[in-house]
Amino acid sequence: MHSSTSAVSLPIMESFYTIQGEGVHNGKASYFIRLGGCDVGCVWCDVKESWDAEKHPLTSIETLVTEAKEHPGRLVVITGGEPLMYDMLPLTEALRAEGFETNIETSGAYEMSGAWDWVCFSPKKFKEPHESIFPVANELKAIIFNKSDFAFAEKYAELVNDDCQLLLQPEWDKQEQMLPLIIDYVKANPKWKISLQTHKFMDIP
Repeated sequence: MHSSTSAVSLPIMESFYTIQGEGVHNGKASYFIRLGGCDVGCVWCDVKESWDAEKHPLTSIETLVTEAKEHPGRLVVITGGEPLMYDMLPLTEALRAEGFETNIETSGAYEMSGAWDWVCFSPKKFKEPHESIFPVANELKAIIFNKSDFAFAEKYAELVNDDCQLLLQPEWDKQEQMLPLIIDYVKANPKWKISLQTHKFMDIP
């Protein structure tokens, strides 16, 4: 474990035990740790309250790990905000030392850090990803907000490694318009899969 783990703190918007609602790990019991702070600026972000890191209390890594251990699931998802604004190595090492699987959801806008079992890379048009994300991404989750996003998704499909899972996910408020297009696209381009925000259908956090 990182020797100074107890002295390291991160701005935490919220942490909670739930079911992962989207992506490859959809349906799994997961402990979410949502970091405050993001400068990517997605217009359709559903957690804009996470953007200002100063609004969220600094929480020690020791506390975060202790709280995660209160639940039976051993999958932790680090999300945001944009978690890669911070050095993720101390937190991920501490979680792994306690037997947790570590997943990240990131736009890749900052240099990669941390010890991860799964990297979900969800690039955004508003800020270019750092090149360090491409070789380590396990999952490319492209959000489809309008028709031009298919070409955007293909751009990054060319940059990630060959084993990376490719997913297209409709932006929630555009689902009625975009989902039929995504279905047709995946049928024509079967290297892609569809991701849905199932937690919103199930009405869970």
